[in-house]
Amino acid sequence: MKELKTEILINSTPQKVWAILIDFRNYHEWNPFIKSITGNVVVGSKIIVRLEPPEANGMTFKPKVLVFEKNKELRWLGNLLFPGLFDGEHKFELIDNGNGTTTFKQSEKFKGILVPLFKKMLDINTTNGFNLMNQKIKELAEQK
Repeated sequence: MKELKTEILINSTPQKVWAILIDFRNYHEWNPFIKSITGNVVVGSKIIVRLEPPEANGMTFKPKVLVFEKNKELRWLGNLLFPGLFDGEHKFELIDNGNGTTTFKQSEKFKGILVPLFKKMLDINTTNGFNLMNQKIKELAEQK
């Protein structure tokens, strides 16, 4: 198993951060990592996600939504071809700091027999993608 974790402090409310996070129709305009999310984003449904990590090949996959809790958490589980090969549980978490700021956490737990082959890409490209997206959400939330 491999886990990536990032977080950023945003000088805005969880409601504003959430509104940006779930505005999937506009991802192509601002998101440097996740280029699109389509489908009905509700717990139990499958969605279509297009990732384009910096300096790496993009991929489209169809994860299942595990958690969709307004202003708090969005989490899904996706896999490459079939479960057990390369599975990723992606999580966006918003922590209300109670002072008008939000801690935005983005993480992913990877499991499967192919995970060791992708270690370098995950450590560099995927982590960079998380951080770029986090920074962009911060910029957008702090503008409003």
